[in-house]
Amino acid sequence: MTYVMFLLLFGLVLGLISVASNPSPYFAALGLVMVAGMGCGILVYHGGPFLSLILFLIYLGGMLVVFAYSAALAAEPFPEGWGSRSVIFLMLMYGGVVVCMFWMFSEGWHEFSWVPADELVEFSLFRGDVEGIALMYSFGGGFLIIGVWVLLLTLFVVLELTRGLSRGTLRAV
Repeated sequence: MTYVMFLLLFGLVLGLISVASNPSPYFAALGLVMVAGMGCGILVYHGGPFLSLILFLIYLGGMLVVFAYSAALAAEPFPEGWGSRSVIFLMLMYGGVVVCMFWMFSEGWHEFSWVPADELVEFSLFRGDVEGIALMYSFGGGFLIIGVWVLLLTLFVVLELTRGLSRGTLRAV
């Protein structure tokens, strides 16, 4: 299982680098799907299958639809791919930053252990993710309203950014 976790974390970092270094929204969307899948795999490994399923469905069903709609309105005739020199340079630069940060902060990382929620099942009455979901529904009403407003603001920011000079979603027809 250590190798599976290593592959999930490596895929997460590689997906984040691909999103950060690509100027084209088409290829960045593929990196976002990869990051969401790897992040949900990490959550499943740590004992949160329900939370990762909800996260994956909400993320891919909601935000990527808005992202795809905005990318379709800001269509580029010749998007830059992952083989472009500027994108490869940025990927190598971000990869170098990640390696340097790992080298600087990796001292003693093996001394800590993450215990998944299902490891201590003998001492608990509920699963770890079900208990967190119940707590979120009982005390999370304010955070839910804040989250809705943040997503609405994000929608308007994305639509305004993709408007361009004279064309876009908020234009007079």
